[in-house]
Amino acid sequence: MNRLLPTSTAGSLPKPSWLAQPETLWSPWKLEGEELIEGKQDALRVVLHDQQNSGIDIVSDGEQTRQHFVTTFIENLSGVDFEKRETVRIRDRYDASVPTVVGAVSRQRPVFVEDAKFLRAQTDQPIKWALPGPMTMIDTLYDDHYKSREKLAWEFAKILNQEAKELEAAGVDIIQFDEPAFNVFFDEVNDWGIAALEKAAEGLKCETAVHICYGYGIKANTDWKDSLGAEWRQYESVFPKLQKSTIDMISLECQHSRVPMDLIELLRGKKVMVGAIDVATDTIETPEDVADILRKALQFVDADKLYPCTNCGMAPLSRSVARGKLTALSAGANIVRQELSA
Repeated sequence: MNRLLPTSTAGSLPKPSWLAQPETLWSPWKLEGEELIEGKQDALRVVLHDQQNSGIDIVSDGEQTRQHFVTTFIENLSGVDFEKRETVRIRDRYDASVPTVVGAVSRQRPVFVEDAKFLRAQTDQPIKWALPGPMTMIDTLYDDHYKSREKLAWEFAKILNQEAKELEAAGVDIIQFDEPAFNVFFDEVNDWGIAALEKAAEGLKCETAVHICYGYGIKANTDWKDSLGAEWRQYESVFPKLQKSTIDMISLECQHSRVPMDLIELLRGKKVMVGAIDVATDTIETPEDVADILRKALQFVDADKLYPCTNCGMAPLSRSVARGKLTALSAGANIVRQELSA
């Protein structure tokens, strides 16, 4: 889009209380059947309205039609048994009971395409749609078929590419792949992870993005962050190769993080979604808090390539806090926009 410093969210937004339990990650649906379909569409309208009222430029579905940012996509694939579960270590951080890959994975039908068409019909604004990235998908499963993280990632990349092309055809302007695993498995990221990501985005004419964060504000993630020391330099391991990749935009976490801002220089030439909203606290940033992050980022990314964003999704927050944070994001971006125009 032509607007300087266009704002967006990184991913999820809180669901209305009549659809799922508020302030809870991956909460079960409160509705069933046709009521659930209608409820999800109503929720899409609600989060669109909230984003528009807050002044967000690039809107999203807020992940209203999915319980989990990864498994909702996997649930719609064949080759994965959700009844056969094993305990695995998620991103070397916490244990979880996960479904098992029991055969060749494939996509039998579109997963989010109808939802994207519905959202597209509600607005003329640019739409961003998030999909799980291949490496993050394999990190949420037990593989009893391929017995190779790389082989499974390549299969998921092909499936994601099918979905992404149909989302593009449905009118999505930016397709974002969520890869928090890129902050953990550095050797694999550089050996084949970025190549698998490029495969997922292959042939797309819309803009592509990869979101790499330090996770939701859950205890396992905050404890991990506390162990990382005075500087979080994980991005340094993957940014050089991402800068050379075919992915258009990189989304990262900056607000209340210990990420050295000068690491953004490693992405010079790419568009950068700068996380200027902390999703691990209920404290609502001031517009000046946001503006301060953006000013620092502008030392290392050109203004026409800077996209103010949130650090990560906001599903665990209350709707009022999330709205306040979105409004602060827009207001902070506007402060810097006016400074640049002056």
